[in-house]
Parts: sequence; structure tokens; C-alpha cells
Amino acid sequence: MNKILIAVLITVCFSCNNKSIKALQKGTYRAVLEVKDHKELPFIFDVINKSKINILNADETILVDEITYKNDSVFIQTPVYEGYIAAKIKDDGNLEGFFIKPSLDRIVPFSTTKSTERFTVISKSKENITGKWETVFSANSKNDRYIAKGIFNQQGNKVTGTFRTTTGDYRYLEGVIDGNQLKLSTFDGAHAFLFTAKVTDSTMNGFFYSGNHWKEPFTAKLNNSYELPSESELTYIKEGYGKFNFSYPDETGKLISLDDNRFKNKVVLVQIMGTWCPNCLDESKYYVNYLKENPNKEIEIVALSFEYAKTQEKAFKSIQRLKKRIGINYPVLLAQFGSVDKKVAQEKLPMLNHILSYPTTIYIDKKGEVRKIHTGFNGPATGKKHLEFKEEFEIFTNQLIKEN
Repeated sequence: MNKILIAVLITVCFSCNNKSIKALQKGTYRAVLEVKDHKELPFIFDVINKSKINILNADETILVDEITYKNDSVFIQTPVYEGYIAAKIKDDGNLEGFFIKPSLDRIVPFSTTKSTERFTVISKSKENITGKWETVFSANSKNDRYIAKGIFNQQGNKVTGTFRTTTGDYRYLEGVIDGNQLKLSTFDGAHAFLFTAKVTDSTMNGFFYSGNHWKEPFTAKLNNSYELPSESELTYIKEGYGKFNFSYPDETGKLISLDDNRFKNKVVLVQIMGTWCPNCLDESKYYVNYLKENPNKEIEIVALSFEYAKTQEKAFKSIQRLKKRIGINYPVLLAQFGSVDKKVAQEKLPMLNHILSYPTTIYIDKKGEVRKIHTGFNGPATGKKHLEFKEEFEIFTNQLIKEN
């Protein structure tokens, strides 16, 4: 990996010798990541000025304001996440380089053209996929098979929506139906997703690409009454275990556990998460806003972070960056670094039947009893489901707070 990074750096920035410094030019750009099967994963971004860009996915706008330059190259650090773009600025203002995630040893070719079109449409849409879709990914794989619910809205050729799974959602997807070919994509700095499918009658058959490291098939059928299993019934405390507990360090090295005085006689929400996880980011933003709008000394939130950063120092750096960027004022403890494997994570919390999802939130009442475990998080891209979650969350936490 070090050799690859050195090659990237030579290609992107050190080939430019002593040329004058170039900067991003204002305008709208179509960015392309090259994924498996030589497919193009496109996304759109606006350059506001040389220090700020907006990444656009359907109704989502992601402000990126950590941009640096070296000679004729630019380094675009995506917010919160460790992934960044390193690219050479060409004479016409377009970019050519790589999207890099160092801790995962992933490098994806990246380039831009000046355009407002995410996907090119050749033919009028032959199908309309507005509605709910009963979906199965990797249907023929015993280990990788999982279910999902597609939620889409189509106007003309344009399609927006997402896939909800039992562990979260696949972000704000945007794309088109070109004839009977569905194309959807999103990029948020952590995940780069592309979905392609052939749509016939009320069925879809296609593939899901994640970066240039993952590809899997999926099938779907239109079913407007389809619902996923309840998020509150997937994870539970195993028989024979007493109360939930942990002991992990914060960024100062201080060990924090549920036995600490700050948590006694209070409602405690334990958030299992990671700084690399977009669904966790959505959930963390919600918790930050909730605490601001509902100041109450009888409720505490504490996060247990599972990081793929290769060293403890880098893991804590990511945690501190997350806390600063979105204003987290509750403890975020480092439970694990070097891997986010859910089986390994479950060994750290053996009282749980499994860790199925990042994030997962454990609701503990004032007596220290686990009252509910919520697997995953339905973010803003899920629309109505997100609103339902917020309503249910406030009703349940208020109920716990009122109890003696």
C-alpha cells in the first residue's frame, strides 16, 4: 500500500515541479469514480470558491471546506470521514486523480468534466418505479444474503430514493431510468454507491457496486405493502447475562463505564458507532440536536466507537474530528481500533446476541435495566420512516425519563 500511495503522490502532486499554484474554478462538475467492471460511478458537485465545494445527492448537500493545494494539485478532505480526493488541476479546470481511504488501503481513480448531468439519458423512460420495492441482495449466497426495502419517486426519467435495510439506509440515491435501465448513485465521502438494474413490468434485476472493491446482485419486486422486520427485535441481551456494562477510554485516556456516578439514576443511551459510518453520522447529528432542544439532567448519551484506523492515535484523531465538526458533547469512547468486523466487535460486548449494525443504540432505564435495543438508523433519506423514528424516540425517552 505504501508503494501505491507513493505512486499516487508522484502522479498527482510531485510531477508538477515549480509550476504556479492552481485553484478550483467555480462551476458545476460531474465527477466520476471508476468502479468494478469499468463502470462509472458519477456524482455532482458545485465549486463555490477555491476553499469550498458542495457535493449534491438528491435533496442532500454536503459542504466540504477542508481543501488544500500544492502547486497544480488539490487535496479535498471530505467532512468527518478520513477519505479524501487527491487530484491534479488540468489547464481546462477539470480534475484527474484518486479518491483515497488510507486505513482501508483503497484507491479509486477519479476525474471530472464540467456538467450538471449525473447520468446521460438517451431514451424516454419505459417504466415508472415510484413506490416500495421488496428487495433481496446476494440472494444465492448463504453468508451475504440480506433483505431491503426500496423507496423511490420518479418524475420523467429522473429517480430519487433509497434502499432501507435492517441495519440502515443507502443514503440519498439519485439517478435515471434510461429506457428500461435504472442507474442510481451517491457519494458522501465515506461511501460511493452505484446501482444498475433492468426494470421490466414490476421487477428489477441488477447489481450494487460499492467503490471498486464490492459488487453484488440484487432483485426486487414492486410491493407497496412490504415492511422490514422491527428494528427493536433484532438485537437483544443474551439469557444468563445481568446488566449491560462496558469500560473503555475517552480521548484523555480516562476509563469510563456505566458504573460511574454520572450515569447513576439516569436514563442512558449507549450508541455503538464509528466515525467512518454515514448512518452513525446521521444518528449522532440527531442526538446532538435532541440534547440541545431537550436539556435534561436525567438523560445521558455515551458512544462506543469501533474504528478501522490502524492505530489508537489515528482512531482518537477521527473521534475528536467528529466531535468538533458536529458539536458532540457526550463521551465518545474508543472500544476498538484496527477493525470494524462485527463478529470481533461482538466479542467486546458478549452480553449481546450479535452486533448486526453500526449504529445500534441500547436504551437503559434509571434502574440500569435494558429496555430496548434499536438496530440501525433510518436517516433523512428514508423520508417518512425517519419522521416516524423521531416521534417514537421522543415518546419512549420521555417515558423513561418520567419513571422513578
